[in-house]
Amino acid sequence: MKKAKKFIHRKSLIYKTNVEYGDYTINHFQGCSHGCKYPCYAYLMAKRFGKVKSYEDWIEPAIVENTLELLDKEIPRFKDKITSIHLCFTTDPFMYGYDDLKELSLSVIQKLNDAGIKCSVLTKGILPIELAYCSRENEYGITLVSLNEDYRERIEPGAAPYLQRLAALQALHDAGHKTWVSIEPYPTPNIIEQDITEILKAVSFVDKIIFGRTNYSKDITAYKKHKDFYNQQAEIVINFCKERNIDYHIKDGTITS
Repeated sequence: MKKAKKFIHRKSLIYKTNVEYGDYTINHFQGCSHGCKYPCYAYLMAKRFGKVKSYEDWIEPAIVENTLELLDKEIPRFKDKITSIHLCFTTDPFMYGYDDLKELSLSVIQKLNDAGIKCSVLTKGILPIELAYCSRENEYGITLVSLNEDYRERIEPGAAPYLQRLAALQALHDAGHKTWVSIEPYPTPNIIEQDITEILKAVSFVDKIIFGRTNYSKDITAYKKHKDFYNQQAEIVINFCKERNIDYHIKDGTITS
């Protein structure tokens, strides 16, 4: 097991997100050990504003050491405004192989739940089974853009293997919790040839599917039919979800005319 070696101190933690399907969020870590090689908006912004110096710096996560103290101060102030808190938008709450990060994230979720606040979780790591004992209002999700492990090792080198992610998500579903999947950023055929239907079948037990294109990548725009491709894939997702009564959300900009 790995262990985080860096710590930072922050003045605030809970903030309102501008993400289209979000409400409030917290990022109690800085950086992400998953080291995704597709353009990562969180990494690009962290580097732009001087929070990290390099990719190598980014993939060595730092813990916000005063996380629980900040929550004790901020929960009473935000509680009546919050519909749900998302973990996380600029990092990952369950980085693969880090037990210390997992334990802090579980403590964060429990503290929020104890205050009557619902949590939404998204990870490329392993959702711990301990989440089964948290609030039934919580929603647990994984990112899954392929089932091809060679692609995962190349593009998401530090993240959990796809089948392990799926198994953990299935376990929480079987325990009676709401589950979801984010199929984003979905790659074009010049990056990897695959059938999105196979991914959809693998996650057909979830309550919600979010689908979105890849952004900030020259590889995508180099594929001349990328607009038609994403329109077609979005239609497949929509039809799949409608046939199975699964909620869905297509990210802004994915469908174009």
